[in-house]
Amino acid sequence: MHRIAKIACTAAAVTLAATACSSSSSSTSGSGSSVNWSTVTSAASGGGMDALVAAAKKEGSLNVITLPRTWANYGTIMDDFTKKYGIKITDTNPNGSSGDEINAIEKEKGLSSAPDVVDVGNSHALPNTNLFAGYEVSTWSDIPTALKDANGKWYGDYGGYISIGCVAAKVAPAPCPKTFADLLNSSYTADYKGKVAMSGDPTSANAAFSAVWAAALASGGSLDDIKPGITFFSKLKSNGEYNAVVDTESTIEAGSTPITIDWEFNNSQFASDLKAKGIDMTVSIPTDGLYSAYYDQAVSKYAPHPAAARLWEEYLYSTVGQNDFMGGYARPVEFAAMQSAGTLDATDEKNLPTVSGTVNYPTESQLTSAQNTITTSWASSLG
Repeated sequence: MHRIAKIACTAAAVTLAATACSSSSSSTSGSGSSVNWSTVTSAASGGGMDALVAAAKKEGSLNVITLPRTWANYGTIMDDFTKKYGIKITDTNPNGSSGDEINAIEKEKGLSSAPDVVDVGNSHALPNTNLFAGYEVSTWSDIPTALKDANGKWYGDYGGYISIGCVAAKVAPAPCPKTFADLLNSSYTADYKGKVAMSGDPTSANAAFSAVWAAALASGGSLDDIKPGITFFSKLKSNGEYNAVVDTESTIEAGSTPITIDWEFNNSQFASDLKAKGIDMTVSIPTDGLYSAYYDQAVSKYAPHPAAARLWEEYLYSTVGQNDFMGGYARPVEFAAMQSAGTLDATDEKNLPTVSGTVNYPTESQLTSAQNTITTSWASSLG
């Protein structure tokens, strides 16, 4: 299973009885002064990394949410974090949505089970900064300005391009589609029938939402106009090609969704796993619908383990953490800075799909407009 929805900001988790966490609100810094880690905006302002590590270890726990182990290499990242610091990670609702993440922050405020951190699509990070604590990781300057909040409320961590994955043996004699135009080629309709899927419902899943936007760019739309993308999928459905089943490794292997429009890191992970089973899957980034986005990290303002939350962010944005994302076929947000510093893992970098063209990122107003359009038009257009 992979994460089917990342577009909002926090996930609904099972509500447990609230318990006091006396060690979570403060700890002792190297200078001996009491530090309220809930308000600390950088490791330096809390006494330095040694103080942060000590406080986080004292808390001993970290609550994350909606992080499938196969999504962007999070399984390895969580295991390595726990091994390094001895901090237990509880991952609630791993296959949930960003909308679930937002709900969890709002509904579980004050509970020991509440999420400490979230990983959400930008369209849901932007409108929910009131739920996040400002915090700047030590590598703050390596994160491009356009991909972080000026006050440290959210910051991109990894991303990728919308891609088209395909198992050639399941669509023959038609060739595997490499562009959105290929998907609407009438010569291939019969062979693609019922075989084109994406990662969930675009009204709640960021991967699917982004797939629709990529289709819009390939169909005469723009960052100001996502409607052509909805029309594109409506045509796919009319042709009998669109399959509303969520793409997973199992559905691809079974042949029910051999064509997947998804993030490159999901499709590349599928391809890697299926190769071990003797199934050949190709991954192409469509030149006619080039769309990229980054998922954002944020620390909950109500984190029951505020020091562990901040240490987690420091780990994700370290050289090790950023390379680990790339080990899961995702593109780390500090890619350019690490490339200049010569700290990128060369093997993992070579495994990333080739990209041709320049991508532009939507503004906050464009994201809001597109999201509203999807919310009001998707069901009626694909009903």
